[in-house]
Amino acid sequence: MNITISGHHLEVTPAIREHVQSKLERVKRHFDQVIDIAVILTVDNLTEKEKRQKAEIKLNMSGKTVYVESLSHDLYAAIDTLIDKLDRQVMKYKTKVQGHDHEAIKHLPDTYEDTAAA
Repeated sequence: MNITISGHHLEVTPAIREHVQSKLERVKRHFDQVIDIAVILTVDNLTEKEKRQKAEIKLNMSGKTVYVESLSHDLYAAIDTLIDKLDRQVMKYKTKVQGHDHEAIKHLPDTYEDTAAA
């Protein structure tokens, strides 16, 4: 699995990189078929009072690409809410993939005909 962490108008420090990687362990623990992860951290200086920290992630899995973004006044809070959103979407995809291995209707036993005859 490839992890790319980049910053836009921001230098990615080792502390930020370690924080993102430790949070991504939760996603990898729930679903191990992740191919590629690209994280972009952005600082937008709109006005002096209104600094926005934006974290976005693009996660490529086998069969699906998930894109999530989060805005906050604190970069670490943006990363935390980003990982929470990503974890929910990955778990939803995992249950969807695992739930589609039902047997076909034509291969099920004919229990309906047995109850209708009785």
